Amino acid sequence: MTRSTRPSFGAIAFFAIAFALSAYFTFAAVQGDFGLFRRVEIQAEAEELQQDLDRLQSRISEMENLTRRLSDDYLDLDLLDEQARTVLGLVRADEIVIR
Repeated sequence: MTRSTRPSFGAIAFFAIAFALSAYFTFAAVQGDFGLFRRVEIQAEAEELQQDLDRLQSRISEMENLTRRLSDDYLDLDLLDEQARTVLGLVRADEIVIR
């Protein structure tokens, strides 16, 4: 009796399927919708959005400051003079305008 050292078809099929599944799940873990690369993209986008939020919050605080300075409760005459000159084009009598 001679014994064959060749592996059976079932063992080859099992290892082929196991290899294919492990390759698929490895690819999905790295490049899938919830993979490592997507996580890095989401973190970069979150940092960019945080910078935008910080910039907008600083701009809002500037606008609130200007609004408060022009309100009835607190009137900043220098700011009022600057706005009148800019918006209305007003000039004092003792000034010379060069364009």
